[in-house]
Formats: sequence, C-alpha cells, structure tokens
Amino acid sequence: MRFSLLHRSVVAFFLLLFCVTMPCSPSWAGAGEPLPLAAELVEDGQAIDLSAPRYQELMQELVVRHGFSREELDRIFSGVTIKKRVLELMDTQWEAKPYCDYFPRFITPQIIEQGRRLLGEHREVLDRIEKELGVEREIVVAIWGVESKFGEHKGAFSMFQTLNTMFDAYPRRSKFYREQLIEYLLLCRENGVDPLAVTGSYGGAFGQTQFIPSSFRLYAVDFDGDGRRDVWESVPDVLASIANYLHRFGWTFKAPVYREIGKKLKGEKLEKAYAQGRKGFVSRAEVKKIQNVDLPLSPGNQDLTIVGLELRDDTLRYVAGYPNFQAITKWNNSNRYAMVIAELAEKMRE
Repeated sequence: MRFSLLHRSVVAFFLLLFCVTMPCSPSWAGAGEPLPLAAELVEDGQAIDLSAPRYQELMQELVVRHGFSREELDRIFSGVTIKKRVLELMDTQWEAKPYCDYFPRFITPQIIEQGRRLLGEHREVLDRIEKELGVEREIVVAIWGVESKFGEHKGAFSMFQTLNTMFDAYPRRSKFYREQLIEYLLLCRENGVDPLAVTGSYGGAFGQTQFIPSSFRLYAVDFDGDGRRDVWESVPDVLASIANYLHRFGWTFKAPVYREIGKKLKGEKLEKAYAQGRKGFVSRAEVKKIQNVDLPLSPGNQDLTIVGLELRDDTLRYVAGYPNFQAITKWNNSNRYAMVIAELAEKMRE
C-alpha cells in the first residue's frame, strides 16, 4: 500500500510529537499499543517528494547560501528514493543492547590479535601520532577496529540515499540529517567526489573512520602528506584523524580512562549522577569517599561520570568515567561504546 503525501505528513507529524515529548516511552499515551517505527510508515524504494516544503527550503539554502546551481541539484537529487533497511537498522542499534550482549560483538580473540598485529605494523605512524596528537595508540587502533574492523567494513549503503532517507522519513533525527546532508554535499564538492558514488553505514558514516560528514570536515587530517584527507585508503590519515578527533575533545595523554567502583552505589549523589547519564558529574574526591575506593587523580581535577554496565546476572558493574572516557563518548554518544573502546585497548596492550 503506497501512502499519499498528506497521509505521510500527518503520520510523520504525530510520530515526531511523540518522539519529542516521550523519548523513553515504548507505547502510545494511554493506548497501550506499540509506537510505530519509522520503517513501518514507508515502502522500500518509495520516491522522495522533492516538491515538499522541507526539500524546497533545503534546495533554496543550497543555492543561496552554499552556491550550488539548480541544474546541479536537479541532477544529484533526481530519482532519490527511500531505503527502508536504513530505518529498520536505526531502530535496532547495538548500542541500545545490554553491555553483556554488546561487548562480545567487538572484543573477540580475533579482533584482539589483529589489533596487536596492526599496532606493530604501523608502529612508526603511531609513534608520530602519540608525539604530535597525544592519544595512546591502543585507543586509536581500538576505535579503528570497532568502527570498520580495521578498514574491512566501510559500509555498503549509498551515502546520498541514506542521508535523504533519514532526513525525509526519520522525524526524530530529521534536523540532524538535514545538516549532515548539506555537510556531505559540501565535502563532496571540496574533495571532487561524486555524491552518488560514496557508500557508508546505515547511520550515514563512511570510510575506515566511519566519520559522519560534519566530523570529516572538522577533524579529518592529511597525515601522509599527499595533500588529501583520505579516510578511505590511507592508514596514516585514518589513524591520525581518529586521534585528532579525541585530541580536539580534550584527550589527555597517559591519563586514566575509567576505574571500577563496585557493584553497588553507596550514596544518593552517585545514584543521581548515574541517572543523569553523560550529563551527571561528580567530583573524584566524592566518588572516592562515598565508594571507599582508591582513585587516581583526574586531569585538571575535572569531574567524573558514573557508568553502569549490565551483567549476565541482571546486576550492574559501576565504573567512574574520567575525562578521557567522556572524550570517547563525544565520538559515539554511548557509555557502552566508550567502555568497549577502553577495554579493547587494554586487551591489545596486554
């Protein structure tokens, strides 16, 4: 069944309303029925209506503010369609799974062994990265491994179709993906790349770094000196771009990433900080006193976050997230992701 434009607009409006006002609710208010997923509202291959107001506004901005021609945009956007699989995957992301299910996907004997081998293979580049950017090699290689399995998995989804699918049919993050669509067209123009030729992940990330377009434009670096920022094929550029991202978000070389603080929080202040997630901060001194644990100093005496990680026995393992841990969450907005990076780096260092 093909939805009319009016039907899609009305449904999308109500879906956006619920997503904004009830971010943690799994059901319709008072109805007891599951909230429909974005993929249930569209058909795969459904043509995107470029005459819709949001697309007309987008085109106007691209022409007036960014200097694209109408002819160029007509060529690029001609025939763009919805990729339903992108929407399905966005609603089943691994970062939403319990840590006990999440970490075995990335911390495996094979990945650890491959990471150790690559640490040796790229020793000279990593020496230079540590010296110039101040990020430990194991952290850089761990992110490389988790993001693209050391460059083996760069993603097979059309970047242009993915970004348009998210902008047009995923109301909860439509604004974000509108921005990324613009950033993507700009980076393609700046680097002489055909926007229709690039592939990436279902989330709109690409290359061995799995940068989203805005991150590429802000943080990718040319580390091999060839005049290009190549996160697709140049390992020096890939590794240095990862390190530069963390460096720009305040990474401190040789500083702690996290520390274990027990399986139970002993004070209301820590419980409150834990409930606030990445926005809940508490001083190192308070964590040390309340939990009665020995903790290393925090760079600049910066505050810590409280992280709970789900175990198989339905209990939690609590850790204190130092500023370096918080820097990893700037890469991926997930405490589980940051913990996997930290623990994978430790395994490769052993």
